[in-house]
Amino acid sequence: MSVLTDTFGLANGTQIPQVGFGTWQIPGGDTAYNAVAHALKMGYRHIDTAKAYANESSVGKAIRDSGIPREDIFVTTKLPAEVKAYQGALDAFETTLKNLDVGYVDLYLIHAPWPWSDIGKDCDAGNLDVWRAMEKIYASGKAKAIGVSNFNTHDLQNILSHAQVAPMVDQIQYYVGYTEPKITKFAQDHGMLVEAYSPLATGDMLDNPDIKEMANKYHVSPAQLALRFVLENGVLPLPKATGQAHIEANAQLDFSIAAADMVKLNAMSDTAKNHEHNGTQG
Repeated sequence: MSVLTDTFGLANGTQIPQVGFGTWQIPGGDTAYNAVAHALKMGYRHIDTAKAYANESSVGKAIRDSGIPREDIFVTTKLPAEVKAYQGALDAFETTLKNLDVGYVDLYLIHAPWPWSDIGKDCDAGNLDVWRAMEKIYASGKAKAIGVSNFNTHDLQNILSHAQVAPMVDQIQYYVGYTEPKITKFAQDHGMLVEAYSPLATGDMLDNPDIKEMANKYHVSPAQLALRFVLENGVLPLPKATGQAHIEANAQLDFSIAAADMVKLNAMSDTAKNHEHNGTQG
């Protein structure tokens, strides 16, 4: 077994490979196709995309061309953040299914609680409409699990108060120094798996001298330490890479971090950035 084949269990019993391959900011066409094709060849079995990334078709083609049985690959995609109506969500999902052309998706997420052009807008009513659509999609079997992304505790509670089927995942920005403890605890207390996009802080934390020193102790890279930290907290990392060396290195996480070092890492805070929903998509 390796981190690429080990799984977390979702609330409905679905097994999800515990390290995903993220495709945010990977352009559609050859770049996305080649990155996903190489990740699959390397042993990744969990691919994360979104309609907003404009690479679903390339991701789907790489999956179809891989020769790996469809049921052995876990595919996540996302409903565009600006869609806040029941029928609009159903229509967007049909487009996504055509784009991917892999039959069904394993996990479908609402990309954000508000449009990216209007971050923080109150879309509580729209999110409830959309969640009804998500439940219908789930009932159809075309999405094996459903969840959300970028939702804070208020947004999660809004859904939970009305849902027939509770969200199974909340995908948020999460990394050493920025672990969203309130959202993470709320989600986990309500049976949701937390997924970490930008688990390497889009590269920023990798130059931290404390991280470098600790990585040396374990004979791993700062990136590998940062990804293992996420896993040790029971959170699923979605590292993104396009180069073969990075794709491979991000999968070499078969080591453990000592409890005392986890305490140090969990106590770090990334003061270099202002994280007030700065438009990061993930």
